[in-house]
Amino acid sequence: MNILWLLLKASWQNVTIAILTGLISGGCSAQLIALINQAIAGKSVSIGLFIVLTLLSLLTTVMAQFLLIRLAQTSIYRLRLRLSHAILTTPLSQLEALGPSKLLAALTEDVQTIANTVFAIPFLCVDISIIVSCMIYLGFISIPVFLGLLVFMALSIVSVQYFLGRARKYLKLARAEDDFLFKHFRTLTDGIKELKLSYERRRSFIKQDLEASALNSKRYNVQALTLFSLATGWGNLLFFMIIGMVLFALPKLINIPSNTLAAFILTLTFLMLPFRNLLERLPLLFKANVALQKVEYMGLTLESNKEIPVARDTFVPTRQLAPQEIQLDHIVHTYRTDRDEEPFRLMIPDLTIPAGQMVFIVGGNGSGKSTLAKLLVGLYRAETGAVKYGGATITPETLSAYRENFSVVFADFHLFERVVGQESHDLDRQAQDYLEKLQIAHKVQVQDGLLSTTALSTGQRKRLALLHAYLDDRPVYLFDEWASDQDPVFRDLFYNHILFDLKQRGKTVLVISHDDRYFHLGDRIIKLDYGQIEYDKAL
Repeated sequence: MNILWLLLKASWQNVTIAILTGLISGGCSAQLIALINQAIAGKSVSIGLFIVLTLLSLLTTVMAQFLLIRLAQTSIYRLRLRLSHAILTTPLSQLEALGPSKLLAALTEDVQTIANTVFAIPFLCVDISIIVSCMIYLGFISIPVFLGLLVFMALSIVSVQYFLGRARKYLKLARAEDDFLFKHFRTLTDGIKELKLSYERRRSFIKQDLEASALNSKRYNVQALTLFSLATGWGNLLFFMIIGMVLFALPKLINIPSNTLAAFILTLTFLMLPFRNLLERLPLLFKANVALQKVEYMGLTLESNKEIPVARDTFVPTRQLAPQEIQLDHIVHTYRTDRDEEPFRLMIPDLTIPAGQMVFIVGGNGSGKSTLAKLLVGLYRAETGAVKYGGATITPETLSAYRENFSVVFADFHLFERVVGQESHDLDRQAQDYLEKLQIAHKVQVQDGLLSTTALSTGQRKRLALLHAYLDDRPVYLFDEWASDQDPVFRDLFYNHILFDLKQRGKTVLVISHDDRYFHLGDRIIKLDYGQIEYDKAL
């Protein structure tokens, strides 16, 4: 897809109207040139017609630009929402394979590049309409001269294409390097503490990673933009050669009236500005097409493996109030952590979690605890086997509704500033009550559904994540190493009171933990070892 096709998809009717008004504007400009030529030749010219054409040219130019500006911004708006929606409806495993750096690059840099170019497209279209209209006018003045001019211009365009083709190749290389840059920027922000503490790590990161990618990006962009500059300079030179050919060579080759020659020179001189504008905007247009191809490639990649049809993911599923039995039947899931490593495989022949139980999931690092958790809540889909809830097999059509049964606090949780819950009319009071229970009300307040701050310690942020889970009030709760950052007092409160309270309310509670001092509080314990269940026993 290119930029023009993006606009056509947004509204071909508005594009058609904009093109027509642009052609009218260009036609008016060409007619004004004709009137000026007539006046120079000493012929009678209607002042009224000149004024009407001037006003009509202004009106149609503004109208064409207005339509295209609205259309362009609508296209960007839809592109942003489409890409965001595509991310939301893409399997988590596929998003993890892409990585956050590529996703952020597409959502920020690529979309912004497209937006900047789309802003210039209205002016580009008016310039093109002026060039086309003036060329048609030159054809009316002298067909033989026009045909010779057309042949020379065609050869000129072919020669300019040589520079443009090479420049496009370097733009694609620069854009590919930007993915690595975003990855390094993420490392810079996420790992700032570690980088500050180690000179050797800082030097290695800057020299071998960040600086290398930045240098490659710079080199490719310089090569691309240099080629664009050469193309622009070569195009301007060819344009002057055309004027020189008409002015000096043609009169010696054919008998051409002086007024016709003057009309050609005046029209070509008038065309220099839109022609130069066209050449100068080509780099922006090419960069936008590269960015759009990147976005579209990601979008197509994402849409090719939709877990939920987009049209079906807009309804609000009805959540069951009471938990149901969860079954994993002959589950096999492959998790690829790195291209150079052997993929990790989780194999669960049979696992049943009765409703209302508190189950501890334990095991060493890399044993598959978090992978099992994501399978249980529907974030991963197994290659083989089935997940059942209340005896019903989960399908792509019921997956979104199934997920609504889980409140989860992941180890790498994201803390949202806005709280949501079942009883939205009394949400602030409920949230404040829970903040008191979580012993953090002295630092955070809730007003109009918004947390006053999230700039807290890791342990306190986890308590706010627990607040979100409380307000969700779903049948099944899952906590992934929640207590690992808590002080001993609150850790004891979590296991002995918070989890106990959830169980007393009839919730199914799944706890990934290494705190063996509290395992006796659960109903069952499941231990994983290298992707398989080592034991599953009642407590």
